[in-house]
Amino acid sequence: MSQNTILVGIAGASASGKSLLAETLSSAFETDQLCMISEDSYYKDQTHMSMDQRVQTNYDHPESMDHDLMLQHLQALKRGETIDVPVYDYAEHNRSKEVRKVSPSRVVIYEGILLFVDPRIRQQFDLRFFMDTPLDICLIRRMQRDIESRGRSVESVINQYMETVRPMYMQFIEPSRQHADLIIPRGGKNKIAIDLIKTKIMDLVKG
Repeated sequence: MSQNTILVGIAGASASGKSLLAETLSSAFETDQLCMISEDSYYKDQTHMSMDQRVQTNYDHPESMDHDLMLQHLQALKRGETIDVPVYDYAEHNRSKEVRKVSPSRVVIYEGILLFVDPRIRQQFDLRFFMDTPLDICLIRRMQRDIESRGRSVESVINQYMETVRPMYMQFIEPSRQHADLIIPRGGKNKIAIDLIKTKIMDLVKG
């Protein structure tokens, strides 16, 4: 096997443990061997919209994502090219003016809720994992995260969950699990599944 970049996709509900799995996997590799990219970085630019309009955006719908740019980046990484990943500002509900330069590591992990919905995107991944975590656990984690680190109120988190997060999970995210190579119950704390995934990725790296 050539030294091509191995692209790994981790999908699942919001707060299902995708980042935890990605971070756990990264600990098994040297810093220059693996990097992580969040699908959140690819939310569409909303500079032309008012703050009120940005708040109303359905961030759990595929249309909120710039999957065209993500596709370009995935293909560029496979070609061994460096990419400029947008940096998303959660407080402003918009892309910041910064970008993050990402060079093609041996393994690049993308994590996000909608990675397997667009066939063009999911076909780019060499390995696809879906985090199967109960939605009530996801909601509790999401509330803790959004209140503590994103300045949200309890009411706004619950309203968003009922209006868009849960309906979009049922419509788009849950059905996309059929495209995963492995469905992981209990999320990022499933040590046996994580060990199996580490072994598989290491086998690919060794080629």
